[in-house]
Amino acid sequence: MSDPNEWHKTACVLCSANCGLEVRLDGREITRVRGNKAHVSSAGYTCEKGLRINHYQNAQGRLTSPMKRLEDGSYIEVDWDTAIEEVVAGFERVGGEHGNDKVMYYGGGGQGNHLCGAYGAATSRALGIKRRSNALAQEKTGEVWVEGRMFAAHTHGEFAEAEVSVFLGKNPWHSHGFDQARRVLKEISADPKRSMVVIDPRRTESADLADHFLQLEPGTDAFLISALIAVLVEEGLTADSWLADNVNGVDDVTSVFADVPIREYAERCGVDEDQIRAVARRMASATSVAVYEDLGIEMAPNSTVVSYLQRVMWVLLGSYGVPGGMTAHTALGSLFNYSAAGNEPVDPVGGGAIISGLIACNDIADGILSDHPERTRAMLIESANPVHSLAESQKFRSAMRAMDFSVVIDVFMTETALEADYVLPASSQYEKVETTFFAAGFPENRVHLRAPILEPLPGTLPEAEIHTRIVKALGVVGEDVLEPLREAARAGRSEFGEAFMAAAMGDRKIAGVGAVVLYETLGPTLPPGMEPAAALWFSAQQAAMAYPDQVRAAGHEGEGPDLGWALFEAMISSPDGVGFTHHDHGDSWDLLGTPDNKINLAIPEMLEAVADLSGTPIDHRSDDFPFILAAGERRSFTANTIVRDPAWRKRDAEGALRLHPDDAAAVGVEAGDRIRITTPGGTAVAVAEVNDTMLPGFVALPNGLGLSYSPAGGDPEITGVAPNELTTTDWRDPIAGTPWHKHIPARLEAVAS
Repeated sequence: MSDPNEWHKTACVLCSANCGLEVRLDGREITRVRGNKAHVSSAGYTCEKGLRINHYQNAQGRLTSPMKRLEDGSYIEVDWDTAIEEVVAGFERVGGEHGNDKVMYYGGGGQGNHLCGAYGAATSRALGIKRRSNALAQEKTGEVWVEGRMFAAHTHGEFAEAEVSVFLGKNPWHSHGFDQARRVLKEISADPKRSMVVIDPRRTESADLADHFLQLEPGTDAFLISALIAVLVEEGLTADSWLADNVNGVDDVTSVFADVPIREYAERCGVDEDQIRAVARRMASATSVAVYEDLGIEMAPNSTVVSYLQRVMWVLLGSYGVPGGMTAHTALGSLFNYSAAGNEPVDPVGGGAIISGLIACNDIADGILSDHPERTRAMLIESANPVHSLAESQKFRSAMRAMDFSVVIDVFMTETALEADYVLPASSQYEKVETTFFAAGFPENRVHLRAPILEPLPGTLPEAEIHTRIVKALGVVGEDVLEPLREAARAGRSEFGEAFMAAAMGDRKIAGVGAVVLYETLGPTLPPGMEPAAALWFSAQQAAMAYPDQVRAAGHEGEGPDLGWALFEAMISSPDGVGFTHHDHGDSWDLLGTPDNKINLAIPEMLEAVADLSGTPIDHRSDDFPFILAAGERRSFTANTIVRDPAWRKRDAEGALRLHPDDAAAVGVEAGDRIRITTPGGTAVAVAEVNDTMLPGFVALPNGLGLSYSPAGGDPEITGVAPNELTTTDWRDPIAGTPWHKHIPARLEAVAS
């Protein structure tokens, strides 16, 4: 029994920021939560979400045994040995009948758990799985395609230092995205020498703090950003000498924007031309501009084009590699492959580009349900809930049932798990060592490897152990390989490093399942509970080899492999996180992946799209669907699907539909009334919230609602609307295939009480 007065260090897992926390425990209950002031990134900051993590950790309905689906659709508990044996046999059967390339791995981590992705990759290689996807393929692949073409790297802004911060389709007050977001927003707002620009159809909490709020019509971001760029070109506000030294294709780009009709585009997006010009001039006068785009444009019309346009804007201003601007950064584990952009293979079933190795989410269900001979026949789904989180939920349910075999690894019996052949119960994020690879810091980048604060719930296993059992059952590595490496690990770090590298170089199979080999050999030498962190040893060695000076500048000592060991041991031992690289701004050009370390501004497909933009429709409403619905708004108490217990919400318990007072009057509803939302994809009933932050004709539902939950182990209840019961797989970006969840035609009707 833990001391109820002792504080345990961990992190919030409810968004990508992963702020450091300290918690008190009473048995398995998290009774108190506060920000960890010593945390390397958050420094004591947290929001209301982090304070309520016990609703995740101790929700009802945790899985405590592997579950096997019977022919009648019911489930029975099976022991772990049986589950592993039958899961392996199921995948081998599908591979034998149809080929391993007909199996897909979906998932690999959530907001706070990315170590499972390393182990899932080992299982994928062991099974010969080639197809993969995850939730990032319905959000970020358009951005990845653009950044790969322009930078061959991911870029991020230094918002804490930027003179001008621009938030495009993003409300960092709730969605965060950078360290200590609300503190930073308040500091910008209070500083007369700095400015904040918010571009959004809704007047958000961030917009209320902004110096310039451009409240545009939904779906017209491309016209607004094009007009801003055109002002920079027309008024001679671009950083010409800097561009000449650092950027390719400038003339090709500026010639296109010289033809943009600024006044016409201002009228199209509903923003005054004088306001657009004022913002363009303010950005041009600044020493640094940082821009953050998010799902408000990445899941809306022209999303890939807007991802391109906003980068053209800040590149033309010369805001790369300067303090407070944009820059590429290091990573311990990359979520995308930017070097492949422009040479993407085509999905043989759906026909879309496979960007960074990820099949477009909107293609998955349709492909499975087709009669195409190359269709996916089986899936391994981990730490993901695509039935709930991807477009057209009912279609994905049908796809799950149509497959030959499916396995889900998760903490709960999710909507997706309820359709799988096998469900393998994972330990929660507070019962195992975990980290994330979202860190995008510059000049210092940081990592927090957090130790478990609770023992795994009996019957559950960390993903590292689940994947290790699968890989070993497949016979990919045996004791003849593992035992000599265990002996080397016990002998010392230099002995182990040399032995592991020699084994991996001598046998490609060992390299392919390296995470499992490290877990089985190096893992037992680590502190209790930290064994799955062994997978990060190789990442630490890679960072030390690629950036030795910068790793030393972050406070780690050594040369060669010893430097990698020093970094790894610092990660293992620090409960507050550590910096793993520290750069100078002059290093930012070396972080680009382009052959000449310059920015490639001209992407022909994008320039063609910009030239054709004037003919692009701006209003997707109709007589049948006179409203635009943003499905999946971030609010104070929404967190994707990780928190299933609705009791965690102190406000907006049912996830209200927000609509403008004029629309409420026209429909005939008042606050608290029931209102029916109908789209081309389906219909649902929500509670109405009359809210003047919305534009007329624009309504919003939150993410993270519509989950089944059993309050005390009884029949499940559903609170709020599951947004993807209203979406469709055909409403999507033509380049990346990302869904237009934030821009769905809809109609509203009052529901009689």
